[in-house]
Amino acid sequence: MALPADAKIILCKKPHLNSTIRKPIYAPGAGRLAAKWWFRTASFSNLAHPPPLKKAKRLGWSWNMMTLVWLFAIAGFIVACIVYHFFSSEHYKHYEDTLVNMCDERARMLQHQFAVSMNHVHALAILVSTFHLGKYLSAIDQKTFAIYTARTVFERPLMTGVAYAQRVLHAERAAFESEQGWVIKTMHSKEPSPVQDEYAPTVLFQETLRHLASLDMMSGEEDRENILRARMTGKGVLTSPFKLLESNHLGVVLTFAVYNKDLPPDATSDERKNAAAGYLGGAFDFESLVQNLLEQLAKKEAIIVNVYDITNSTRPLVMYGPDDLSDVTSSHVSSLDFGDPYRKHEMRCRLARKPPLARLAIGFASGVLALVTLICSMVYNAHTHVRKVEEDYRKMEELKVRAEAADIAKSQFLATVSHEIRTPMNGVLGMLQMLMDTELDTTQQDFARTAQASGKALITLINEVLDQAKIESGRIELEAVPFDLRTIIDDVLSLFSGKTRDKGIELAGFVSDRVPHIVVGDPGRFRQIITNLVGNSVKFTETGHIFVCVHLWEDIESVRASSAEALSRELTEGRPKFCSVIPCNTLSGFAVADQQNSWDMFELLLRNRSCKPCDNFEVGDSVQLFVSVEDTGVGIPLQAQQRIFMPFMQADSSTSRTYGGTGIGLSISKCLAELMNGEMKFKSVEEVGSTFTCTLELKKGPSNWVEDKRRSLSDPLPTRFKGMRALVVDGKHVRSEVTKYHLQRLGVQVEVYHDSRAAVHVLLGQNKVANGEAREMVPLDMILVDKDAWGVSTGLSFPSALSEARQKYSVMAHWKLHKEPKLILLATSITPAETEKAKAIGFVETVIMKPLRPSLMAACLQQALGLGSKECQGRGLKGPTKLHSLLHGRKILVVDDNLVNRRVAAGALKKYGASVECCDSGKAAIMLLQPPHSFDACFMDIQMPEMDGFEATQHIRRIERLAFEQLTCKEQSLTREGRLHVPIFAMTADVIQATPDECEKCGMDGYVSKPFEEDQLYLVVAKCLELPSTPEKSALS
Repeated sequence: MALPADAKIILCKKPHLNSTIRKPIYAPGAGRLAAKWWFRTASFSNLAHPPPLKKAKRLGWSWNMMTLVWLFAIAGFIVACIVYHFFSSEHYKHYEDTLVNMCDERARMLQHQFAVSMNHVHALAILVSTFHLGKYLSAIDQKTFAIYTARTVFERPLMTGVAYAQRVLHAERAAFESEQGWVIKTMHSKEPSPVQDEYAPTVLFQETLRHLASLDMMSGEEDRENILRARMTGKGVLTSPFKLLESNHLGVVLTFAVYNKDLPPDATSDERKNAAAGYLGGAFDFESLVQNLLEQLAKKEAIIVNVYDITNSTRPLVMYGPDDLSDVTSSHVSSLDFGDPYRKHEMRCRLARKPPLARLAIGFASGVLALVTLICSMVYNAHTHVRKVEEDYRKMEELKVRAEAADIAKSQFLATVSHEIRTPMNGVLGMLQMLMDTELDTTQQDFARTAQASGKALITLINEVLDQAKIESGRIELEAVPFDLRTIIDDVLSLFSGKTRDKGIELAGFVSDRVPHIVVGDPGRFRQIITNLVGNSVKFTETGHIFVCVHLWEDIESVRASSAEALSRELTEGRPKFCSVIPCNTLSGFAVADQQNSWDMFELLLRNRSCKPCDNFEVGDSVQLFVSVEDTGVGIPLQAQQRIFMPFMQADSSTSRTYGGTGIGLSISKCLAELMNGEMKFKSVEEVGSTFTCTLELKKGPSNWVEDKRRSLSDPLPTRFKGMRALVVDGKHVRSEVTKYHLQRLGVQVEVYHDSRAAVHVLLGQNKVANGEAREMVPLDMILVDKDAWGVSTGLSFPSALSEARQKYSVMAHWKLHKEPKLILLATSITPAETEKAKAIGFVETVIMKPLRPSLMAACLQQALGLGSKECQGRGLKGPTKLHSLLHGRKILVVDDNLVNRRVAAGALKKYGASVECCDSGKAAIMLLQPPHSFDACFMDIQMPEMDGFEATQHIRRIERLAFEQLTCKEQSLTREGRLHVPIFAMTADVIQATPDECEKCGMDGYVSKPFEEDQLYLVVAKCLELPSTPEKSALS
């Protein structure tokens, strides 16, 4: 079988191929070293088809043993250097950490001791403010101050003394000097102080600072700045380091402002200036302070400490320590905070001696070098083995790439062949349909119908293959349109109703009231999922039932939580329930693989529905649906469950021979569910059945949306049953709720009874007699009894039980007071004999056959209740009649390069009264479709030689726009016959290529697939031919 010519191009464009190639594969029997060796050296990008030059180099290239030895030696040397660097770094890091800890510890202690001394000075300033300034007559004089400071000198061991300078304004100077008996002098020259705005002469001082008496503390530039800063901030301030007079050590002066009243913390500068009465200062012997500290903290590891004033970062001032730093190996800096935000200080520490050599690092590095020497001796032997593994690995990669290319080519080949098969099949099915419309006898009609059914089955298979190809290529797209999912489920059940009746299988559907009536999503793909799941169940089920349910996911989670608690409680009490012990309370009474839809769970869901509001979503809200399809079929063997979602796979080889099918439907459904942000799962028990579940994410649609006739041919449900009352008699709880659900959709008020005696008593009470007492009851309109209510054909005995009860209570006269309700039989399958028996014992002639659908039930109830058929006659016409009303008298152009396809399309359109003209190319279509158009519509094939349908449509639309612009510029009215826009519909057998986006992009009005389906043809044609539009507006579109 030849592959397509473009298969190689597709392979290069697949993004996942490169990613899979780059995953290393281990050859059987080979170690990881071999795989990694090849992974480093091979060129994966050109593995499948390597260039000749690279291939020659790879085959001719050989490792030299000495080269390998040198490579390993270099690698070993690098490793040894890394090891040495690591251990030596750890070794030196230990000393660095020690230095950091010691330096930080000394900085903290120095900071603490300095803060303690500052606090004592601050306390002395408060003392002066309280007893010297706060009293009318000062309690402190020079003698008292000297005695107090001398006796409390132990609190300030590192200070040479303290003194208090009083603030004196220039206006107060004369009085102050007269009072003190001396003249204010400058600090440096000891001469009388020149005229200034204010002065700060020393009036109180410790005996060690007697030389400061009468000296103006503001006469020095730096002292003046410190005093002003202390007064402005209200905090202690420091000077830069200087030599103390007595000790010749470096020190600093600490200054506090003394106020004559208490000030708030947020006082302004002016407030502080006005309240300042004097200044208290003290001199710190900084060298002694640091020296005492270091002596206290002397340890084995000696460090050298330097303290700097870095207020001016460019010229740091040494406050302690040597200036020579030439032999510094490593150092650490710890910041110091002495309480003055203006002054910045730091402590720099270094080790007193260099750390010893890292002997451990030298030992480990030597060991690594010795190990490398041993490894080099093994390289040559390993080299031979590696080359063999390398070649095996390369072959495996080539085989892997070829297999992936073959898989992709297979999918593309199937899609191409499927498209080519569809083209002649369109002719076959079209001609068969035209043949069936002719005068044929019964046998000929049967032959033609059989051939048409076989052709449609083949088309269905081709469509599935095309869907799988679209999924694998990532080109599948989802619509987002409003639709009624209940109608879709009804249509799917109707599709399989014939098969299930022939098998005697009960088929039912149920949608929770909490699910919105209108949702937004892709109705076609939703229908495809349901159809595939139901079709799969019908195929493998011979007895029992198939049950389709739709609930909200949040309701399912809530019920599962409740049921788990109940099961745990039952297990604790020792009374669990199993289907093998009691009859299974399911739709048909058969055991199922998953108890999700059994009556216990179903009852919880119904109760949850009654407790919560129905359809409480806003338009556009996300709706998470839970769809389940339950059957009582043959089940799936455990060993086959892992591959059930793989395309073209069956449970075993006999499945396809016994039941038919290709095994592709479930794979497509799972992919579609994942595209809808959901997932698909299943539970299956062999010889019991299977339950497939999927979650789908849709959106809430507008509540006032009415399904457009262009998108659906289904009739609206009748309303004449609204307000009627019905009694449902059925021994199966789940089945009776399904019947109630469909009746309520018609507006009927329903009561359900599972026991025949209870139903009979209700009917007697309905006729004013119950236990001998008369009471008014609302009359019933109908009684619906399931044929298999309590077993096979047991429902047929209900009329007899009702008749016996009437005679027993003598209530026959009461039945004449009200109209007697109609007895209607519900059946999955019924024989002619059972039909005659039912009619004879009191049931109406009309039997409602399952699966139940509102439209079918409405028609049967109309006939059973004698309501007539006026409503049925007044409804909209069905597809063919509607198409005839749309296409009759229309002039339509068919463009297709295939003669058979032209004949089929023309015949299908002429069937509905259209006048059809054909041409065989896009160029011919352009010549015929010149504005103003004489054709009402055009059906154009997409794939044609020379010019395809998309290109031809674009040419036609450009001609239309040009014609409209010319008419607008000349301001001419459109008085000529014809239009400036003709609807163009794409027709193609390739459903992968004909996407709505591509059709809309080139200006087409829609597309139909070959062969024409009446419903799809009506949906497309009705959008353009039924709705009127002005030529100008159409041309602009």
